[in-house]
Amino acid sequence: MTTQSELQLEKELIEQLNGLGFESINISDKSHLESNLRSQLEKFNQTRFSDAEFTRILNHLSKGDRFQKAKTLRDRFALARDDESTFYVRFFNMDKWCKNEYQVTHQLTQTGRYENRYDVTLLINGLPLVQIELKRRGMEMKEAFNQIQRYHKHSFTGTLFEYIQIFVISNGVNTKYFSNNPYQSFEQTFFWTDEQNRKITQLNEFADLFLEKCAVSAMIAEYTVLAESLQIPMVLRPYQYYAVKAIEKRVIESNKNGYIWHTTGSGKTLTSFKASQVLSQMPEVKKVLFVVDRKDLDIQTTKEFNSFSDGSVDGTDNTYHLVAQLKDQNRKLIVTTIQKLDIAISRESYLRQFDYLQNEKVVIIFDECHRSQFGMTHTRIRGFFKNAQIFGFTGTPIFAENNVGGVTTADVFSECLHKYIITHAIDDNNVLGFAVEYVGKYTQKDPDTLDADIFAEMLVEGIDTREVLESEDRLSKITDYILVDWKKKTKNGKFNAFFATPSIEVLKKYYTLFKERKSDNFRIATIFTYQVNEDDSSDILDVDVFAGEGTQGNQHSRDFLESCIKDYNQMYATNYSTDRFYDYYRDLQKRIKNKEVDLVLVVNMYLTGFDSPRLNTLYVDKNLRYHGLIQAYSRTNRLLNSDKPHGNIVSFRNLKLATDKALALFGDENAKEIVFKKPYEEQKKDFENKLAELRGKVPTVEDVDTLEGDEERAVFVKTFRDLLRIKSSLETFADFSFEELGITEQEFYDYQSKYLDIHEDRKNHDPEAESILDQIDFELELTVRDIIDFDYIIKLIAGLTNIRSDAVRQKKTEDILKLFDRDVKLRKKKELIRKFIEENLPKVSKDGNVEKAFEEFWTSERSDVLKEVATNENIPLDKFEKIIGEYLYTQKLPHGQDIVDLLPEPPKILERQGIIDRIRSAIENIVDIFEW
Repeated sequence: MTTQSELQLEKELIEQLNGLGFESINISDKSHLESNLRSQLEKFNQTRFSDAEFTRILNHLSKGDRFQKAKTLRDRFALARDDESTFYVRFFNMDKWCKNEYQVTHQLTQTGRYENRYDVTLLINGLPLVQIELKRRGMEMKEAFNQIQRYHKHSFTGTLFEYIQIFVISNGVNTKYFSNNPYQSFEQTFFWTDEQNRKITQLNEFADLFLEKCAVSAMIAEYTVLAESLQIPMVLRPYQYYAVKAIEKRVIESNKNGYIWHTTGSGKTLTSFKASQVLSQMPEVKKVLFVVDRKDLDIQTTKEFNSFSDGSVDGTDNTYHLVAQLKDQNRKLIVTTIQKLDIAISRESYLRQFDYLQNEKVVIIFDECHRSQFGMTHTRIRGFFKNAQIFGFTGTPIFAENNVGGVTTADVFSECLHKYIITHAIDDNNVLGFAVEYVGKYTQKDPDTLDADIFAEMLVEGIDTREVLESEDRLSKITDYILVDWKKKTKNGKFNAFFATPSIEVLKKYYTLFKERKSDNFRIATIFTYQVNEDDSSDILDVDVFAGEGTQGNQHSRDFLESCIKDYNQMYATNYSTDRFYDYYRDLQKRIKNKEVDLVLVVNMYLTGFDSPRLNTLYVDKNLRYHGLIQAYSRTNRLLNSDKPHGNIVSFRNLKLATDKALALFGDENAKEIVFKKPYEEQKKDFENKLAELRGKVPTVEDVDTLEGDEERAVFVKTFRDLLRIKSSLETFADFSFEELGITEQEFYDYQSKYLDIHEDRKNHDPEAESILDQIDFELELTVRDIIDFDYIIKLIAGLTNIRSDAVRQKKTEDILKLFDRDVKLRKKKELIRKFIEENLPKVSKDGNVEKAFEEFWTSERSDVLKEVATNENIPLDKFEKIIGEYLYTQKLPHGQDIVDLLPEPPKILERQGIIDRIRSAIENIVDIFEW
């Protein structure tokens, strides 16, 4: 059986695109691309441009980065014509999507740092807006993705290809699309689906539905969001697209309400905001109110909303801005918080200012169907806006089974317009599944039944049960367990964790225990609201946590929180208090996201609506059920990279029945198989099978060196990468141990060293020499081990001073240096460590300070490297130090212009990019080597 070649796949696709409205054109290089752009823009704008005028257009198109160019595409350019008149040049028809000029070309060659040839490019009005990368059937999709990532580095920068809005990758059988964001991972690529979330994977079907000229133009014009906070264009995923279309249809055809059920973590805010923008363009709609809850605002979302309208959302109750916008009859779209809206429609003095809206068609979209919408706020909104149409978004609707006070989501918002449930999201790799562990010694009665755990004897009734659950002995055991287990679950602190407690009183006890028993470098924090009674009966979780702000509340709870905030202030040099509760709330949010806190103790706060990819574990000692359970578990399942295979749930209560009921309500018949990761024993078996496969190819570590050619090495790399993936999941379980896996820890990491050797070899190879290894993602994040830090290395090196035997010391030295081969980040430090041990350590007396000697050596070496780079590149040393400091702080490499500004004079155009790349590489190298 033969497989379809890339050439054949390309030929058939182009023929199909011809039938979908794209005219074929052969474009060989940059100059031909620009001359075609000129003729297409002339045709689209129905005019002619002189050479000088077109040069001005090209200069305008060359300005800015990818994000700025996405804006330029959607805007008009005021061209100063040769006759001194002004002509507004359009680059894309945003209103009438099908009224553009469409072409398709293939094998276009573009030269940047290296020469690249692109498979298939869709040109709209002469600009390359869609790029399609093809691989032959049977090849990994990730290889096509990696090819595009190389284009970003090698040839896109500074060219018209920065105008690409959508990338498509396909091997014929599987087809995915994604936005033009060079920093995203393969996990952020999407299959197209139908309205019922059935995947459309075949390239020919995908092309008919997605690449038809009007369809792809609509995706660019209407269903892409320019995210200001991230500075990237974001194309909607299919379920987001269908949700927006469903709301559009509802508004056009009726005055009925509706809600969208999209599981938590699937990007509801982006969907609801885009729906608001689309509705605001409808002439029959007088105003659209996009309403968010203040408690869901973090720095990123606030920046995003305020980029649309400065000051529209913040943490205050100041309604002046909102009232002014409601009053302004020319203002179609308003972004605000439910807290401000509630105040605005509660006061007669405000209502009089916008009473013209009472009988107008107003659409109100709630970003999240919180419980606060089920109360007086909803009643007041309906009472004032007589002709309002209300839509809500939720990840966990309220049904009859889990209702609050008899009110369901359908009672408030009417019928569900589109569903994308947790099983869809996990199956699509848009969120992660969960590995759930019930801690305790269980007796297995049958496969689906677990006894109560040893910490909580659930047969005890009433007050006795509470006494057992809150006993000092039980809380003490759980505290000790978490302190031991945390390192394993979070992979030595790469991630952080939440601990959900049943009540403020129990939280106080836990916080005190952790504070007494934790190590100095283990950072804990807590937050709870003392205005409401956060206790075990409150399973809703999405309470309005700021209700009653400004009231006295529970003074004992407030005093305790005050003392916890003092601990926080001392740890982070801040100055918060309960009087600045909201500021503290947001600052803690930020530090959790930045992984500056290790464990956060909560009762209800942050267990809904809070997203942090660096959070991977939830410890649970409270009764959860239905939407509260799914929301709480879902704090851990945001995508990050290959080293986060699932969210960890560690329950100190027997929540198995409650978990199964929640999945039955919010999932489907396959929920348990999809949502939960395989148990430890099954994953262990997978590891053993993959290990046997590896040893069938390379029985010993030394055999890796005998592999002939890149194809044999590629087979080893892929097999060991699979082994790394399984190990990444296994090592989060409490039972994990190399002793049970049929391979010693040393042998595993020796194989890993060979794996990294192959990666390094390819990285240092001639980039123009193609290799199958270039198309493999080594997923280096799986090899990073944070346990090898500065203190650990100093401890090992200091131990060498006590060894008298040269042979033993040499062996111990090699053992230390071997540690650096295991980790892609630490490898660069290896030779400097060797230099210190061989040249400097002998000069340190037996009782001398090894740490001080090492720090002096490290500082001196760093200084020498900085001076060398600064001298070679003719950069002032102080400015070079400053730009490295900024990189360390922001974790973002400097923009090209920032680097050019360091130079004494601007470089020549042809040399500019090479200098920028060289200095960026030097900055990364210095940080990789000298920072711990």
